[in-house]
Amino acid sequence: MLRTSRALSFGALLISAPLLAQDYRIETFSEGLEHPWAMAFLPDGRMLVSEREGRLRVIEADGSVDPEPVAGLPDMFIAAQAGLMEVTLDPDYSDNRWLYLSYAHGSPEANNTRLARARLVDDELRDFEVLFTAQPLKEGASHYGGRIAFLADKTLVLTLGDGFDWREQAQNPANHLGKIVRLNRDGSVPQDNPLVGRQGAAPEIYSLGHRNVQGIFFDADSGRLYSHEHGPRGGDELNLIEAGNNYGWPLATFGVDYTGARISPYSALPGLTAPLLHWTPSVAPSSLTLYRGELFPNWRGDLFAATLAERSVRRIRLLDGMLAGEEVLFEELGERIRDVRSGPDGALYLLTDSAEGRVLRVMPSE
Repeated sequence: MLRTSRALSFGALLISAPLLAQDYRIETFSEGLEHPWAMAFLPDGRMLVSEREGRLRVIEADGSVDPEPVAGLPDMFIAAQAGLMEVTLDPDYSDNRWLYLSYAHGSPEANNTRLARARLVDDELRDFEVLFTAQPLKEGASHYGGRIAFLADKTLVLTLGDGFDWREQAQNPANHLGKIVRLNRDGSVPQDNPLVGRQGAAPEIYSLGHRNVQGIFFDADSGRLYSHEHGPRGGDELNLIEAGNNYGWPLATFGVDYTGARISPYSALPGLTAPLLHWTPSVAPSSLTLYRGELFPNWRGDLFAATLAERSVRRIRLLDGMLAGEEVLFEELGERIRDVRSGPDGALYLLTDSAEGRVLRVMPSE
């Protein structure tokens, strides 16, 4: 499948340097997955893929899916958006074999996002440890966040959602709803977190004022932490995350409620950090990566955001750390894209979100 794309601009933010087109082909690397959510590349050439329905799959280097899922997963709450979400490897995985999972835990009446780790040994999870459970437990099955990234000091950040019906709690520093939290790899709280020691504040909080953050990426070269989050009807955001900052939800937003009602009269307020860009109407961003491979020279250093509603991947051009335009890629697939990752082979990998989900590999056309 050969490329089609369309270029966009950021209006006043558009830089005169043009987006350079890149020819590609899309091939099916693996298939037969049920609502795959995240992928992680193992050092031996295999891949792990989480399925929202509560399974962790091993995909061999040739793309074949092991018939039996990884053993040893915990009980999960599975309904609507709830289930198994992220799988990611420890920065020292080759030495310690730790991998990290995020998933919905609890019951329909009382649930939230949980973080755990375990060692992968002979396709089985061992030494399983629960590290963190977001509080409070709430009713419903929406807005869990669930993405994980490791920072330069090897602490991790976990994205969380506002629980949908509890959006005002995104501004409450006493809980974890609508927050990004930062933890040590054993689940303990880093003592330099921005709200440590503040009375009435959850010490795990790294940033607040988020709706449903489903993309996060730490760029080690620049030291920048990027995230994106779902808005309501419009107002999806790309943010540059800094410790202690408040990103505004729901006090300031470019979106409106699903009923059409206005959520806030403000798109910006003093003391709140504005997004780098927003997508209105909504594209429903679901994953974020930065490409530094060798196969696509024109893409190097750019962000890639998978989308569900737009059924595309947005290439977000960065030039000297500044936004320099967008390109809409892979619309020809006509599929919801749940995850996008830069592979160790230099290819770009995609997960399609459906009951017959696939792993797709994007390669140069020649």
